[in-house]
Amino acid sequence: MEQISRAGDGCLLLDAEIRMTLTLEVDLPDDLARFRLPEAVAARLQTLLDRQDSGQPLTLQEQEEAEGLVDLAELLTLLRLRVERMPPARHLP
Repeated sequence: MEQISRAGDGCLLLDAEIRMTLTLEVDLPDDLARFRLPEAVAARLQTLLDRQDSGQPLTLQEQEEAEGLVDLAELLTLLRLRVERMPPARHLP
């Protein structure tokens, strides 16, 4: 979407939205397959989700906490899946 406007000095200003795709290559540790939420953190997330599922409202802070923990759990799961699907590393002599 482009918008053209006139500046105070008579110049035309173009406000354009630019879309880009960025690909990052990241070295993953060999033991990433064992990365999981710590037990206490997973229990806290489960408590929050159980309360929400039972109809008990969560505070805004608890909602944000639960959303952040879900995001983290999903990220760790995606990283583990990526490692599982990678071919074994070849070590150069």
